[in-house]
Amino acid sequence: MTILIDPQSRLTVQYLGLQDFTEIWQKMQRYTAQRDSLSLDQVWFVQHSPIYTLGLNRKDVRMPSRDDIPVLAIDRGGKITYHGPGQLVMYALIDLKRKKITVRQLVSALENAVIHLLAQHHVIAMARADAPGVYVQDKKIASVGLRLKQERSYHGLSLNVNMDLSPFSAIDPCGYQGLQVTQMHDLEIHMSEQQIAAKLLESFAQQLGYQHD
Repeated sequence: MTILIDPQSRLTVQYLGLQDFTEIWQKMQRYTAQRDSLSLDQVWFVQHSPIYTLGLNRKDVRMPSRDDIPVLAIDRGGKITYHGPGQLVMYALIDLKRKKITVRQLVSALENAVIHLLAQHHVIAMARADAPGVYVQDKKIASVGLRLKQERSYHGLSLNVNMDLSPFSAIDPCGYQGLQVTQMHDLEIHMSEQQIAAKLLESFAQQLGYQHD
């Protein structure tokens, strides 16, 4: 399902459900490589089957201590993380030059979308300059990793909603030994995937000047 939010905002949104990571990654690469100055910016919401992904900063990363989940080296920034069902991923395919924003502004918009969502449920969360993502009492609830090609982004944000967190214990999340993770369910926030996506999209769009219904 594809929804055009506003023709003048140049942003489309796709809700893709549970998808194989490699297929979506390749789809993002193709779109970014083929897009031109008239191509629409896009946000994709998706969940993935269990997988560990290694970012470009993978040197000296401790490999998972379990072998029942595949590991894939990819082209986003960062180190190692886990994706699985119950985690909502928000991919941001944005032409930064056309939008006149920096990569730092894009990262902040993604982080702030989560912070604003949690604040609506009286949960205080914050971003960290030394480790991109969103944290609740030093536990990571969302990760951010991007790739830029010709000032156009892909990859994005992953938010832990209601998932099996045990695969995180087999790695150093984002390369930080002992980093704990949490999720919305454990914070007593119970929302559907569609409700969460709508809130994230609303905040993201407002911050970057996109209009939507």
